Amino acid sequence: MYTTTPTRAPKQTLDSEAFMSLLVTQLRNQDPSSPMDTNQMIAQTTQLAMMEKLSALSTTADENFSLQMRVAAAALVGQDVTYTTADGTSATGTASAVSYAGTVPQVTINGMSVALDAITGVTAHPAATPAVTA
Repeated sequence: MYTTTPTRAPKQTLDSEAFMSLLVTQLRNQDPSSPMDTNQMIAQTTQLAMMEKLSALSTTADENFSLQMRVAAAALVGQDVTYTTADGTSATGTASAVSYAGTVPQVTINGMSVALDAITGVTAHPAATPAVTA
Protein backbone atom coordinates (compact mmCIF):
# COMPACT_ATOMS: atom_id res chain seq x y z
CA MET A 1 0.00 0.00 0.00
CA TYR A 2 1.40 3.35 -1.02
CA THR A 3 0.87 6.38 1.12
CA THR A 4 1.70 9.86 0.08
CA THR A 5 3.13 12.36 2.46
CA PRO A 6 1.64 15.80 2.29
CA THR A 7 3.85 18.29 0.56
CA ARG A 8 4.23 21.83 1.79
CA ALA A 9 2.94 24.41 -0.65
CA PRO A 10 5.56 27.16 -0.97
CA LYS A 11 4.56 30.78 -0.47
CA GLN A 12 4.32 32.69 -3.71
CA THR A 13 4.86 36.09 -2.12
CA LEU A 14 7.59 37.54 0.07
CA ASP A 15 5.82 39.27 2.94
CA SER A 16 7.27 41.11 5.93
CA GLU A 17 7.16 37.94 8.06
CA ALA A 18 9.36 36.04 5.59
CA PHE A 19 11.69 39.02 5.25
CA MET A 20 12.13 39.32 9.03
CA SER A 21 12.69 35.57 9.30
CA LEU A 22 15.48 35.78 6.71
CA LEU A 23 17.06 38.74 8.49
CA VAL A 24 16.99 37.01 11.90
CA THR A 25 18.48 33.84 10.37
CA GLN A 26 21.21 35.91 8.76
CA LEU A 27 22.01 37.62 12.08
CA ARG A 28 21.97 34.30 13.97
CA ASN A 29 24.40 32.66 11.54
CA GLN A 30 26.82 35.52 11.01
CA ASP A 31 30.48 35.24 11.88
CA PRO A 32 31.02 36.96 15.29
CA SER A 33 34.47 38.13 14.22
CA SER A 34 32.99 39.85 11.18
CA PRO A 35 29.48 41.09 12.05
CA MET A 36 27.04 42.41 9.48
CA ASP A 37 27.73 45.89 8.25
CA THR A 38 25.28 48.40 9.79
CA ASN A 39 24.79 50.01 6.38
CA GLN A 40 23.62 46.65 5.05
CA MET A 41 21.25 46.28 8.01
CA ILE A 42 19.76 49.74 7.40
CA ALA A 43 19.41 49.02 3.67
CA GLN A 44 17.58 45.75 4.37
CA THR A 45 15.29 47.41 6.91
CA THR A 46 14.54 50.15 4.38
CA GLN A 47 13.73 47.52 1.75
CA LEU A 48 11.29 45.91 4.21
CA ALA A 49 9.55 49.24 4.83
CA MET A 50 9.35 49.91 1.08
CA MET A 51 7.92 46.44 0.44
CA GLU A 52 5.22 46.96 3.09
CA LYS A 53 4.27 50.35 1.61
CA LEU A 54 4.10 48.88 -1.92
CA SER A 55 1.86 46.07 -0.63
CA ALA A 56 -0.43 48.63 1.00
CA LEU A 57 -0.46 50.68 -2.21
CA SER A 58 -1.40 47.59 -4.22
CA THR A 59 -4.28 46.85 -1.85
CA THR A 60 -5.50 50.44 -2.14
CA ALA A 61 -5.34 50.27 -5.94
CA ASP A 62 -7.38 47.03 -5.92
CA GLU A 63 -9.99 48.62 -3.66
CA ASN A 64 -10.17 51.72 -5.89
CA PHE A 65 -10.70 49.57 -8.99
CA SER A 66 -13.47 47.66 -7.24
CA LEU A 67 -15.15 50.92 -6.26
CA GLN A 68 -14.87 52.24 -9.83
CA MET A 69 -16.56 49.07 -11.15
CA ARG A 70 -19.40 49.54 -8.65
CA VAL A 71 -19.91 53.18 -9.64
CA ALA A 72 -19.80 52.30 -13.35
CA ALA A 73 -22.34 49.50 -12.88
CA ALA A 74 -24.71 51.73 -10.89
CA ALA A 75 -24.55 54.40 -13.60
CA LEU A 76 -25.90 51.87 -16.12
CA VAL A 77 -29.30 51.52 -14.41
CA GLY A 78 -31.97 52.90 -16.75
CA GLN A 79 -29.63 52.91 -19.76
CA ASP A 80 -29.89 50.81 -22.91
CA VAL A 81 -26.85 48.53 -22.98
CA THR A 82 -25.36 46.10 -25.44
CA TYR A 83 -23.64 43.00 -24.10
CA THR A 84 -22.04 39.78 -25.25
CA THR A 85 -24.04 36.65 -24.41
CA ALA A 86 -22.55 33.32 -23.32
CA ASP A 87 -22.71 32.01 -26.91
CA GLY A 88 -20.78 35.05 -28.21
CA THR A 89 -23.67 36.89 -29.81
CA SER A 90 -24.58 40.48 -29.10
CA ALA A 91 -27.80 41.46 -27.34
CA THR A 92 -29.35 44.75 -26.22
CA GLY A 93 -31.65 45.64 -23.35
CA THR A 94 -32.30 48.09 -20.54
CA ALA A 95 -30.31 47.76 -17.31
CA SER A 96 -32.72 47.65 -14.38
CA ALA A 97 -30.63 46.61 -11.36
CA VAL A 98 -27.09 45.92 -10.14
CA SER A 99 -25.78 43.26 -7.75
CA TYR A 100 -22.45 43.59 -5.96
CA ALA A 101 -22.47 40.05 -4.51
CA GLY A 102 -19.51 38.76 -6.56
CA THR A 103 -16.11 40.15 -7.45
CA VAL A 104 -17.48 41.65 -10.70
CA PRO A 105 -20.79 43.57 -10.43
CA GLN A 106 -23.73 41.88 -12.15
CA VAL A 107 -26.13 44.08 -14.11
CA THR A 108 -29.71 42.88 -14.59
CA ILE A 109 -30.74 43.40 -18.22
CA ASN A 110 -34.24 42.31 -19.27
CA GLY A 111 -34.35 39.98 -16.25
CA MET A 112 -31.00 38.36 -17.04
CA SER A 113 -27.85 38.81 -14.92
CA VAL A 114 -24.86 40.00 -17.00
CA ALA A 115 -21.32 40.59 -15.74
CA LEU A 116 -20.18 44.21 -16.03
CA ASP A 117 -17.19 43.19 -18.16
CA ALA A 118 -19.52 41.58 -20.73
CA ILE A 119 -21.19 44.93 -21.47
CA THR A 120 -19.86 46.33 -24.73
CA GLY A 121 -21.86 49.52 -25.20
CA VAL A 122 -24.24 52.01 -23.59
CA THR A 123 -26.90 54.20 -25.19
CA ALA A 124 -28.50 56.93 -23.11
CA HIS A 125 -32.21 57.55 -23.48
CA PRO A 126 -32.73 60.87 -25.28
CA ALA A 127 -33.92 63.68 -23.06
CA ALA A 128 -37.55 64.57 -23.59
CA THR A 129 -37.93 67.76 -25.58
CA PRO A 130 -40.54 70.10 -24.14
CA ALA A 131 -43.46 70.77 -26.42
CA VAL A 132 -43.49 74.27 -27.89
CA THR A 133 -46.83 76.00 -27.74
CA ALA A 134 -47.58 79.01 -29.86
